[in-house]
Amino acid sequence: MIDGLLFDKDGTLFDFRVSWGRWAQDFLTRIARDPAHARRLGRAIGFDLDNGSFAPDSPVIAATAADIAAALLPELPGLTVEELTDRIDASAGQAPMSEAVPLRPLLAALRGQGLRLGVATNDSETPARQHLANHGITDCFDFISGYDSGHGAKPGPGMCLAFARQLGLDPSRVAMVGDSRHDLEAGRAAGMRVVAVLTGIARREDLEPHADVVLADIGAIPDWLSGLKA
Repeated sequence: MIDGLLFDKDGTLFDFRVSWGRWAQDFLTRIARDPAHARRLGRAIGFDLDNGSFAPDSPVIAATAADIAAALLPELPGLTVEELTDRIDASAGQAPMSEAVPLRPLLAALRGQGLRLGVATNDSETPARQHLANHGITDCFDFISGYDSGHGAKPGPGMCLAFARQLGLDPSRVAMVGDSRHDLEAGRAAGMRVVAVLTGIARREDLEPHADVVLADIGAIPDWLSGLKA
């Protein structure tokens, strides 16, 4: 019933709070003039520098690097969106990602079932590939796309449709797996099944109305797939 799985990256393959909380602390501190400025930068992107938490509407959660740059720009006169986006991408590529579950054995098992796997992230493609390479899982995926890869950003369906088209899959036999409404709306618009996971910022009650199923994390996907076949 399912031939392909398309994963969001941040909050899905990697635990969002752990991974991006550390990145935001480091990046904002380095580009700020002083601690007070760092806190203002944090507020601009919905991040509390003191307790390391993200607001539910933080652009870091589901928006693009360019969106994050635009939110920070009023506090950083003299920089352009393009310059700041480049800084964000360079820094993000070095961010220490924390796996939501042990990824390689899970992905290998899914591929062993004949499933085609992909990544569709609103991160830029270059840092996304760096994160996958750092964890030794790039070869597990048949398709990797960022918002700047030419298919648009989520919640638009472009990346989802590109995955199905490039691998010759029927979208109705593909599941989009993600931790945000952007992921679920993108998959739904492409005619895919939509699977929500709780390793991001969104709560179960936020995602349940928009998902076919809500799982604790992607480690529960094999059991979900088995249930579909029963």
